[in-house]
Amino acid sequence: MKLKSLLIVGLSVIATSVVAQDFAKLTTAFSDSYSKEKEGKYAEAAKPLKAMYDEKSYEINLRLGWLTYMQGQFSESIGYYSKAVDLMPYAIEPRLGIVLPASAMGNWGLVVDNYNKILSIAPNNTLVLYRMGMISYENKDYKKAFAYFEKVVNLYPFDYYSVLMLGWTNYQLGKTKEAKILFQKALLYDPTSASAKEGLESIK
Repeated sequence: MKLKSLLIVGLSVIATSVVAQDFAKLTTAFSDSYSKEKEGKYAEAAKPLKAMYDEKSYEINLRLGWLTYMQGQFSESIGYYSKAVDLMPYAIEPRLGIVLPASAMGNWGLVVDNYNKILSIAPNNTLVLYRMGMISYENKDYKKAFAYFEKVVNLYPFDYYSVLMLGWTNYQLGKTKEAKILFQKALLYDPTSASAKEGLESIK
């Protein structure tokens, strides 16, 4: 074997060893982080990951987004989650992550922007459809709320919360016949539902 070939092989072995060592350290850092989180020590859980911070690591940014959110460091949390989004633009989880600190800060524009982006990636994401329905309902935009809740119910016809909210949305739109049927369906899922019973009483 020529000297040049031996040199290449030697460097390859060294590089592989370094990568293995880094991965072992990173695994330990994540393990320590999870252990501290279980104890409710979120600042301590973030320390080992910050010590090995790599802005190109999706996993570290996502994890630190969560841990800083749990510490109430909302702006920092959004920063980490946003870096995760930049690294994986079609990933849904970091956008759902951004929603946590954004809503805690009352930044509903950022919340809605991220929900809309998620729906452009995954139009049938029922969690986001439901939440957008709730935001529209709270804003008294009942027509828009109807479109969101109706889509969820078409996908999951026996989902209690979506059926219930579609019932209330129909009620707000003056479609009491449809609302009554939906409130009755909600009661099949949860016979103790005070909200569904209130809806039926309101129609009488």
